[in-house]
Amino acid sequence: MAVTRADLAPGRRSTDLSSKTGSFLMVLSILCGIFSFVLCLIAETTRSKVTWVLSSNTGQERTYECIYNVSGRTPLLCAAGAFVGLAIAMIMEHVFMLIAVSTSTPPALIAWTPDSRFPKALIWHAGFFFVTAWICFAVAEVLMMIGLGVESGHLRKWSRPRPSCLIVREGLFSAAGVFGLTAVLFAAGLYLTALRAQNLQEEEDNARREVLDASILYASPPRSPRHRIAPSLNENSRVRQYQNDQYSGGDPSSLNKSMNPLDLDSHRC
Repeated sequence: MAVTRADLAPGRRSTDLSSKTGSFLMVLSILCGIFSFVLCLIAETTRSKVTWVLSSNTGQERTYECIYNVSGRTPLLCAAGAFVGLAIAMIMEHVFMLIAVSTSTPPALIAWTPDSRFPKALIWHAGFFFVTAWICFAVAEVLMMIGLGVESGHLRKWSRPRPSCLIVREGLFSAAGVFGLTAVLFAAGLYLTALRAQNLQEEEDNARREVLDASILYASPPRSPRHRIAPSLNENSRVRQYQNDQYSGGDPSSLNKSMNPLDLDSHRC
């Protein structure tokens, strides 16, 4: 069985972008983002609401107080889970990409040269995905922290009337979930961009290696075959005919002389 270049090439490490570990972590990060989005939707539907009731009516002055309808524990737990899940997804995804890109030789998104076939648009795509992902992540985390702070303020004695009540505005948790899911998807786009850049870099390196091997092969001069000087056919026939004549004459001394190359040369002359 023939050995090819692919057989001699080293296997992919677990820190490579195209490894199974990278694919698994990217899928896990997207699932964490979806899970965080679902928790934000649950927090939105179970968020606390207030009801204003008349507490006192003395003449022309009326005093109203507010009462929470729920304790806020359910939206608090959902928002906390979404906050932690989104943070884990983003950190896990970007830490793996950072390790993979820094350990690759050369780094896929850094080894670009002006004379390379490397598409320059990939650099801009990677920068756009990176910046947008972290902006969306920051907005989502801030919105979740606001919701956590509001919902944690009435865990106890939530049914008691109060002169003022803080509630989360409608759509805050939903917006946090949308921004969080968008951040995870942009991070996945960054991973795909880095993976494409690495594949193009490998193709370019393979093409350069093949050109170098071909240039070395054609640059080396061909070896000339070794020629062995052999007596010609006419010369062999003449020597054999002369020996037969000497045998037929029966003179041993002449036969010994015939075996001497110098005598043969003189005889030819």
